[in-house]
Amino acid sequence: MLRNVLPHKFAALMLGLALLGACTESPSGEQSATALDFPRADRTVSAIGDTEFSTEAARDEAGEAEYVMDWAGIQLGTTVADIGAGEGYYTIRLADRVGPKGRVLAQDINRGALNRLGERVTREQLDNVAIKEGAVDDPRLPQSSFDRIFMVHMYHEIEEPYAFLWRMRPALAKGGQVIVVDRDRATDRHGITPKLLFCEFEAVGYRLTGFTEQLKLGGYIARFEVSGDRPEPSAIKTCASRYPQS
Repeated sequence: MLRNVLPHKFAALMLGLALLGACTESPSGEQSATALDFPRADRTVSAIGDTEFSTEAARDEAGEAEYVMDWAGIQLGTTVADIGAGEGYYTIRLADRVGPKGRVLAQDINRGALNRLGERVTREQLDNVAIKEGAVDDPRLPQSSFDRIFMVHMYHEIEEPYAFLWRMRPALAKGGQVIVVDRDRATDRHGITPKLLFCEFEAVGYRLTGFTEQLKLGGYIARFEVSGDRPEPSAIKTCASRYPQS
């Protein structure tokens, strides 16, 4: 578990894992070879956009990160995975919030963004932050390690949502939660409607435990926890036909 790794060894361990875990995106229109056991998303998937959702100054002025971290219950000693970390807006602020006894793992599939974030982490001497490259169908997180998993303005870009969520689930520690921030719009417009989001998480064995809409987030925030057994991949039922998008 991440919580048992000494701080000075943490970054070296996870950066080493990142080198072993390089990913390649599946060709457009084809399902990832490692996700063939899972249903394909029966909806559009947003193209991966800029790694900066907005300027950090503008987001701080709106109080975005503070609100989300408060709402998610982030405190000293919390272990957090920041999925789709990009340039590290949340990573840096999470590292400050969780303190030296907490841990933050910044994950993305964009190697360039991770390299830039790694330089920033080194420059700011953030010993409680590690970096790891993921895959389009697998976040590649260590099991039973995280109190919170953040997915901020990126869920709609996941090409294989059912495989991704299924493989992400074991990474949560007991009582762990997934925090999703997104926009209420069609998935080809860089968002996802709440009902469709709820359905996709439920299909893989999560339950919704909190939801609120906030202008400062440019959308909404949802909280999920594990519920029941993880289904077999062949038993997962897709959602978009039940919740058509406008």
